[in-house]
Amino acid sequence: MAKQAGEDNPNHLFLNSAIGFLGVLFVLLIAALGSRMIYPRVVTERATVDPALVSNVIQLEVLNGCGIPGIATRFTDSLREYGFDVVETGNFDHFNVEQSFVISRSGRMENARRVAKAIGIPEQNVIREESPDFFLDVTLIIGSDFESLNL
Repeated sequence: MAKQAGEDNPNHLFLNSAIGFLGVLFVLLIAALGSRMIYPRVVTERATVDPALVSNVIQLEVLNGCGIPGIATRFTDSLREYGFDVVETGNFDHFNVEQSFVISRSGRMENARRVAKAIGIPEQNVIREESPDFFLDVTLIIGSDFESLNL
């Protein structure tokens, strides 16, 4: 049997694989576009509850003060749904914080109060601690009372 010209050429295998991959990717993109047109993005009910809670300019950090793994990330997701700009998450310097609290870093207490109101922290747990070392507006420390807060 005679081989046809270029039948075993490795370049053809690579080219055919690339065309196949791009074809599958194209089909997936068309399907995603079609599903977005049929099922448009629904705005979450949480973000439409109270427009006064939504802000695009309040930058904050969320710190875990209760020691529950992943709790700062859970609150970060909720705060971002409200429209707050969470720029950092991490652990507080200890894990025995009983009541969650909010610290105003920029001196603008209204920003701290808006964050507190959004997740259900009482106003008496909002404090002011200005520091030129901080380049954010608010710090939120999640305590052991996290289950009573709005997630």
